[in-house]
Amino acid sequence: MVLNTVKENLCVNKMIATKKEILMIEGDMIVPDSKPDILNTICTSGVVCIYKKEVLDEKIRLDGSINTYIMYLADDEKDKVRGINTSLDFSETINIPGCKDGMNEKIETRLKSIECRVINGRKIGIKATLEVLVRMYSNDEVEIVNEIQDMNDIRILKENLTVNSLVGKGETKIYAKETIAIDAEDNLAEILKNNICICDKDIKISYNKILTKAEAQIRIMYLTEDNRIKNVTARIPVVGFIDIPNVVEDNTCDINYEIKNLVIKLNPVEEHSIYIELEVGVKACVYEEKQINLIQDLYSPCENLEFEQKRISTMTNKKCKKDLKQIREKIEIDQLGNETLLDVDIMPNIENESKSENKIVYDGNIELNLIMENSNSQINTRTAKIPFQYVVDDMENAENTNTDMEIEVINQDFIIQDGGSIISNIDLMMNQNSYQNTNLNIMNEIQSNGERESEDYSVIMYIVKKGDTLWNIAKEFGSTVEDIVRVNGIEDENKISVGQKIFVPRFVKTGI
Repeated sequence: MVLNTVKENLCVNKMIATKKEILMIEGDMIVPDSKPDILNTICTSGVVCIYKKEVLDEKIRLDGSINTYIMYLADDEKDKVRGINTSLDFSETINIPGCKDGMNEKIETRLKSIECRVINGRKIGIKATLEVLVRMYSNDEVEIVNEIQDMNDIRILKENLTVNSLVGKGETKIYAKETIAIDAEDNLAEILKNNICICDKDIKISYNKILTKAEAQIRIMYLTEDNRIKNVTARIPVVGFIDIPNVVEDNTCDINYEIKNLVIKLNPVEEHSIYIELEVGVKACVYEEKQINLIQDLYSPCENLEFEQKRISTMTNKKCKKDLKQIREKIEIDQLGNETLLDVDIMPNIENESKSENKIVYDGNIELNLIMENSNSQINTRTAKIPFQYVVDDMENAENTNTDMEIEVINQDFIIQDGGSIISNIDLMMNQNSYQNTNLNIMNEIQSNGERESEDYSVIMYIVKKGDTLWNIAKEFGSTVEDIVRVNGIEDENKISVGQKIFVPRFVKTGI
């Protein structure tokens, strides 16, 4: 006879796989007829755009491009600095064991390096190193048994647990347009370099809706018609809404931003300005903290009970933490003379993550690529590294915590000092997403197969063995924990010792 039960639905979230893949993207570019021949390249910058992601069985496919700007020295009598722009397209497949169609993914792409090789005066070879971090999650609906009806003599062992259950997920595309003004005396000739990042990310959750707010921080280096190199910076609001049923204000939300398309060009309408068009994909996963009183085991002293049981893993103690890390360091640069600092590319890296009982320590460095101009208007680049350490304290069970650290560069300032040193002022926003895994015992199809076989004893003496609990002893002999505690005068039912002699009374049913 199958017993009537009271059940509750739970969306179980489990990380299936984490994989970091390094992709090598290569291609050639022919210099347009309107540009002079290339003598050598000075620096190359790029922005990764992901057009399409496809989750397949055992793999993920990425389609995108790297919007590339190349600053080079022209092979002419004046040796002028010039710039060209191209798109380096790619389509890559990453093998992910355990990955299946329909799973939830979080993919972060980062351009670790990009360099050019002059093949001849009219042709360039481009090679980019793309770091892709993939996290795959399964979201499975399960039913958990809360109560059992029809039988009053069933003994139930429960555990109070807090889990993070998926409420829902959604995504949207945000289109942003902006016209950036440059100095009125500048007649813009061409764009030499571009950097863009999504920063100042924030959300506001209301009933059934998520407001996502961020800014696209853009730095553009351009060349004027009178051969001067200038910089302009801007911040473009990136604001959108995602509709997800049943979300409420106290839910936890994971947000992932991804640049899908980028257009930067001279503004044909307004003089002394640059036109920017940006498409950003935003994906949200919303979780609720759910308290469950889960049945771990059960038996009846009078009836033979059988049930199916499986063990599953899910998320718990999910937290999102944002913290400002300020870097104030002096950088010594060899043979730095009367040079002007035009721009600095910044790439923060986490090199090592160490965990102890209640804290996590991140050791990393900031890679700097400095673009300089000397008194003869010659352009060169220098590199430097700044080590840093970031500590997250007061973490419960840090050793068993899974973490995802994302670093945003929200402010940077560099000052050249006399004597060949540079004072760096860098503000990093450290975004830590953490959670732990917990195992759940899920029971199903509980049924009674008649009365237990009767025994000829009313009380037995039992000697405690290693691993025994009063629950297991009571279940084996058809007794109850309460009766064993009462007969033996046990003060704490969770404290029994190996070799201890315990009297186990037989359970007597007193009601119908």
